[in-house]
Amino acid sequence: MLSSARKRLLAVAVATATALGGAAAITAPTAEAANGCNVEQVRSKAMNRNIPVCIVSAGKANAPTLYLLDGLRAPRNNSGWLIETNVARYMNGKGTNVAIPFGGGGSFYTDWEQRDPALGVNKWETFLTRELPAYMKNKHKSDNRRNAIAGLSMSGTAALNLASRHPSFYDAVASYSGYPTVTMPGFTQGIQASVAEMGGNPSNMWGTYPLGQWAANDPFLTAGNLAGKHVYVSSGTGMGSRYDGSLTPGNGAFNPVKFAQMIPLEVAASTSSQLYIGRLATVPGVRLTTHISPDGSHWWDYWEARFKESWVKTFRPALF
Repeated sequence: MLSSARKRLLAVAVATATALGGAAAITAPTAEAANGCNVEQVRSKAMNRNIPVCIVSAGKANAPTLYLLDGLRAPRNNSGWLIETNVARYMNGKGTNVAIPFGGGGSFYTDWEQRDPALGVNKWETFLTRELPAYMKNKHKSDNRRNAIAGLSMSGTAALNLASRHPSFYDAVASYSGYPTVTMPGFTQGIQASVAEMGGNPSNMWGTYPLGQWAANDPFLTAGNLAGKHVYVSSGTGMGSRYDGSLTPGNGAFNPVKFAQMIPLEVAASTSSQLYIGRLATVPGVRLTTHISPDGSHWWDYWEARFKESWVKTFRPALF
């Protein structure tokens, strides 16, 4: 477990980096700019609105479906996966439906206990496990039996949470730089700070910590539900970036402000992910693949690479 000093350090690191904007801050063009998938409007009765979803069609009936979630600052009219990576094009021809919902910023893709004045009605768990799958079956002839889910940062936490809460629905799950130790001191405060940074009241999500539904939505505590599942967990260490010299101290292009925005989040993600990996090691039958990079920042270049690795090592073996 974490020492009291390390708990305080993690709380400060996550809260500070979140307040500075986090790593998923992106400027969103319109959905029409997204290549490799088609944007469709999916009605959510639970949230009383349409949710745009960019869908890579398998092109055949009875195919599996991979649900791919966005990060903390997910825009309403696009997804970071489409803006910052080529994963939609990469998944074309793979024989799998890929559903990339837009929006959900600050929501942790969960069913909130109460409507939030800033973030509105959030019933993402209902949407992702019932409403969107029903749409995929009816519109795209998904088999609705072979399903997987993945996410980064905020949604890495959410993907592991959803897979643990619905083990009969998901066959595989991946988290890239997530925070699956939800109720450990330091990480709880970081999650609360993340929701607050997006304008939301974290008590409206799972109630007032430590009461309410916080423990029920902690992947570390519910990891036993993933017995027999394919699980992929990755993070960097925060020790600079092979892709971006501005994040590496000593490099001539080093940018201390950018470093402060992106590196503490990855340090915390690395700590949380490795604690979670240790927990999964005690769960019988988990088919676990991990990738803890010796470097790594909290950004899309790493997440794109890890997504492609997880497709080969986790999702394809689980779904086919």
